[in-house]
Amino acid sequence: MRNKIFLLLLFLTEIVFAQSTRITDNNSIGWLNYMGTFKLNSKVSLHTEFQWRRDEWIKNHQQNLLRLGVNYQLDPKVQLRLGYALAETYPYGDIPINRFGKDFTEHRMYEMVTLTEKVKKVELSHRFLLEQRWIGRYSTANLSIEDDYLFSNRFRYMFRAQVPLKGNTISDHTPYVAIYDEILIGFGNTVIENIFDQNRFGLLFGYKFSSTFKLEAGYINQILQLGREINGRNVIQHNNGFIINTLFNFDLQNKFKTISKS
Repeated sequence: MRNKIFLLLLFLTEIVFAQSTRITDNNSIGWLNYMGTFKLNSKVSLHTEFQWRRDEWIKNHQQNLLRLGVNYQLDPKVQLRLGYALAETYPYGDIPINRFGKDFTEHRMYEMVTLTEKVKKVELSHRFLLEQRWIGRYSTANLSIEDDYLFSNRFRYMFRAQVPLKGNTISDHTPYVAIYDEILIGFGNTVIENIFDQNRFGLLFGYKFSSTFKLEAGYINQILQLGREINGRNVIQHNNGFIINTLFNFDLQNKFKTISKS
């Protein structure tokens, strides 16, 4: 019994000590996002995306993200995507991500698999994403542009559930609610501090106006660990705020058929 109590006290002490060695940086964020899909035929579509991420709600820059990709619909429940992303991250919060307090550019290649299913009224999706990242960095503080790029890998998994607020399906003119959580894990020789990179949780209210357009808005929580220490202590960002998604779906199949016949 005494040994169990001792082990419990030791475990609690380790938790308290681990928390005391962390620096917490709290920020208020606002993310405004565009997603557009252009369907070329029954199997292939193009993905376009731009995310305008802000700090202090919308006052300051946090990050701009452009993401492009080619989708292949393997079957009704499985979609594959291959793409490229360009991110520009700015100094924000009390402790910037870049150690010199500078903005930096990141290039990514990514591969994605999305699995979907429906359980009664609830639509479920599982997104698996693998990223190859080239992250810009500065060798000295007096440089105005990155002179090196650090390569690293990152794995991401997102679970999302959404349900209509009327009827059994999210059809035209239907409101719905959605909840999602995504974890981002870094791996490879260059990842030291932030094997746990981020976690993102969102709660959204959406409305499907038509087969072409949906709008979502709600709450987002982002927990992010910096890839470096400050005075031997890990830095954890707790970013809370709002998110707005505009989602467009354009079906170009008939136009391509017309062009091919002409």
